[in-house]
Amino acid sequence: MFESQNIEFKESWRDEYLKWICGFANAQGGKLFIGKNDNGEVIGVKESENLAIEIPNKVRDMLGILVDVNLLEEAGKKYLEIIIEPYPYPVNYKGQYHYRSGSTKQEFKGNALNKFILQKAGKHWDSVTLPHLKPEELDATAFDLFKRKEAKSKRVEPETMNESSELLLNHLHLTDNGQLKRAAALLFHNDPEKFITGAFVKIGYFENESDLLFQNEIHGNLFEQVDTTIDLLLTKYLKANISYEGITRIETLPYPEDALREAIINAIAHKEYSSGTPVQIKVYRNRLSIWNDGQLPQGWSLENLRSPHPSKPNNPDLANCFFRAGLIESWGRGINKMITLCIESGIPEPEFKTDFGGIQIIFMALQKSVVKTTEKSIEKSIEKTEDKIIQLIRNNNRITINQLAKILNLTPGAINKQIASLKQKKLIQRDGPDKGGSWKIPGNPEV
Repeated sequence: MFESQNIEFKESWRDEYLKWICGFANAQGGKLFIGKNDNGEVIGVKESENLAIEIPNKVRDMLGILVDVNLLEEAGKKYLEIIIEPYPYPVNYKGQYHYRSGSTKQEFKGNALNKFILQKAGKHWDSVTLPHLKPEELDATAFDLFKRKEAKSKRVEPETMNESSELLLNHLHLTDNGQLKRAAALLFHNDPEKFITGAFVKIGYFENESDLLFQNEIHGNLFEQVDTTIDLLLTKYLKANISYEGITRIETLPYPEDALREAIINAIAHKEYSSGTPVQIKVYRNRLSIWNDGQLPQGWSLENLRSPHPSKPNNPDLANCFFRAGLIESWGRGINKMITLCIESGIPEPEFKTDFGGIQIIFMALQKSVVKTTEKSIEKSIEKTEDKIIQLIRNNNRITINQLAKILNLTPGAINKQIASLKQKKLIQRDGPDKGGSWKIPGNPEV
């Protein structure tokens, strides 16, 4: 037997070990053995009979809870087994709140303490109400933006698109006894920082760790923050590698756009908003990092990020709204999506860290040698598409752009680019107007 999340060994009894009992009660419960060394070997304890009586009374008087204390014996040596059940409400020792995490004891302070007390009461930080926030203070454009995203996600019935803002807030569970929750301010107020410090995103471009070249701050409701952050990254902070195929301009970003989008949405949706610290994005020449204050959900670790978990998100009310807007699914799926997209793009898997009290995701940029390989793959794909277009024209010289797009599962715009390239290469010609005309293939009298 070894020390673990639920087991602790002590050679003798000291009253300060009431802190350990407090920690077990605030976590998942456990057993504290008195009279065992760190290896779990029984060494015995003096006055074991008296301690078996005194300890339950001290626990009751100091912590306000009840524990079972069993007097056991092995090889003629007596020791104590203290069994602590998990308690549904916060337990404190002289005003201190301790918690068992892994094989260590921690003390909750500051924001961590507030979060712990809320969770024990069955609430989360984002579900606390703001008594002074009124529905009429919320931004109508924010509701319109949410409804557009919700309609696009197709996760709700179409008739819900026409419901009033007040009814929508109720359906999203953003009210409690007629008062708006903090989540409502973050999602639908045009200035959530009026109520919640640090509810914004910072982006900076760094030459190195100490030299900041330029930066931006993104404010507004969280849905706007997601869209603006992604747009700003793509248009100002990331330089695409450019190549040409005929007249077709090919741009390859150093990171897959959808992977960045997933990481940014996760950072904004799962941030610990009680900390007052904004989401921070750092862009370098060869890497990009996204950091948000907070911690992995209970039961998660860096080693099992790929596996889906049933645990609740840090901000369930926010997560529910982001889900209905089609922005997130589950953390497990989102992580796997980011990893897969990076591998398919030819860059290393993103690195995940828990540091500085938060979660950090690091992407490494696509190198030029990889870009060339990607461009060759694109060229081969273009050539294959051109061959298919020529074959379809041979089969039907009056085939339309829309028909080609449907058969090849491409957009009409993409087909037009391919047609322009084929015309430039003099592989096809157009005889007559767009409507009513026909295609010709030089050197092929039948077409």
